[in-house]
Formats: sequence, structure tokens, C-alpha cells
Amino acid sequence: MDMLTYKGAVHPWHCDHMGHMNVMWYTGKFDEATWNLFAELGITPTYMREQHRGIAGVQQNTTYKEELFAGDVIEVRSRVLEVRDKVIRFVHEMRNIEKGTVAATTELTAVHLDRQTRKACPFPADIRAAAEARIQS
Repeated sequence: MDMLTYKGAVHPWHCDHMGHMNVMWYTGKFDEATWNLFAELGITPTYMREQHRGIAGVQQNTTYKEELFAGDVIEVRSRVLEVRDKVIRFVHEMRNIEKGTVAATTELTAVHLDRQTRKACPFPADIRAAAEARIQS
């Protein structure tokens, strides 16, 4: 199931000298979507603080399909692609709401970390189950 993980607008300060939203803002909006996705799975700020856990991105591949301009209203929908013992792979799709078109996609791979040892560690069973329940074929 695709989850709505971000909704917002492109502001003039998001645009570069060519007049379209700069790539740094795509990344930033995708990052906000990531934290909303993680919260849905149980990877909340409280969980990370209390359990001394974290998430580290290890790979990200972004495809830019259509320019976005100041005033465009966008949403990001996300889905889990794969979850393994210590790794989760997911994708975000950014859409121009007015046009109904895909502006960009990004696929990410992240590792669940023990912040004290700074090493990868297994996801708890409940978080892994929540992620597995959202995998789409």
C-alpha cells in the first residue's frame, strides 16, 4: 500500500537560478517523507532515543522526471520494497498534485543501527512485521 508521507508546496526560495526547484529541496522533502514512513513503521523519535537506535541511509537513487516551480503543490507517497534482518529498502514518489504527474522518485536503502556500538543490528519483530505488512509486489 502506498502511504501519503509528505504534502507541501514549492516556495520561491526552493528555486534556483534556472527557476525550478533545486535538487537539494527534492532531497529534503524526500527526507521528511522518510521520517513519516518510519514513524508509521514504529521507528519513532521516542523509539530511537529510548532504545539507542538509529537509521543510516547507505544508498539513494533519485530520478528527476519533471520540473517543479514556485507555487506547485506536491505530495510524496511511499512504499516498502524489502525488509531484511537489519536493512530496509523503500521508494518515494513525488507528484505534482494539480497536474497529477510524477515529478521525481527516489529509492533508498537504509540500515538499522545500534547507536552505542555504531553497528548494524536487527529490527525488532514488531517493526519488521509492520514493514513486511507494507511490502508491495
